[in-house]
Amino acid sequence: MIVMPDAELDLAVEGALFSGFGTAGQRCTSLGTVWAHRDVYEEFRDQLVNAVESAAIGDPTQEVLYGPMIDARFLEKFIGWLDLVAPHHTLRGSTGVGRITSSNPRAGFVGDPDIGLYAHPTIVEGVRPGDALYDTETFGPMVGLGAFDDLTEAIGLANGHGYGLSSSIYTNHPQSVWRFREGVSAGMLSVNNSTSGAEAHLPFGGNGLSGNGSRQSGVWVLDQFTRWQSMNWDYSGRLQRAQMDVGALGWNPAFRL
Repeated sequence: MIVMPDAELDLAVEGALFSGFGTAGQRCTSLGTVWAHRDVYEEFRDQLVNAVESAAIGDPTQEVLYGPMIDARFLEKFIGWLDLVAPHHTLRGSTGVGRITSSNPRAGFVGDPDIGLYAHPTIVEGVRPGDALYDTETFGPMVGLGAFDDLTEAIGLANGHGYGLSSSIYTNHPQSVWRFREGVSAGMLSVNNSTSGAEAHLPFGGNGLSGNGSRQSGVWVLDQFTRWQSMNWDYSGRLQRAQMDVGALGWNPAFRL
């Protein structure tokens, strides 16, 4: 996710919160890293941190941002990815790290944390190329956060890790949209909307490490799950020749432009 200096920050924060932490970050289109322009970086960071800190987490039958992890092995993997946090990173968004329990509580948790597999939301500030966390696709409520100086740099950051399923840009300048669209390698791009989810009438799929080249949803799904076969049935009672076998086109050798 790219946040340009002219972006509506409230909207961008809402999009980052939903795509990064909705469903506990357990979607293929969940946000990995959000890059904010340096001119708005601190304001965006503070708003996002505040939104994560105040988000309701817990019992999924209640009004919460997200509920438990799918299975114990996914919680274990998520906790393992926390080992990728480097000394130059700063953890934000929660008072706890790892699994939420009565002994490792989260303020305002909804329900009983000990009867489910819940994970603390984590913002990792200071992500940069070369970090193991930058190159790793995590699957849980963890979002990287970094800054950029211009759109060319942002496009490089968005492409550098090799994953290319879903992307988004928040801006009010069409020129920025078209430059990002031309440069980003992701198979899907949202403008002023989150990375998470997909439109049923548009092709769904990714590039690079995120996909196998297929495109599903919409009419494109027909190509993925069917084989085309052409057939012709002639009623004339005589041989019908294909287009390449019929007609002698006349020509004038004296013609000149």
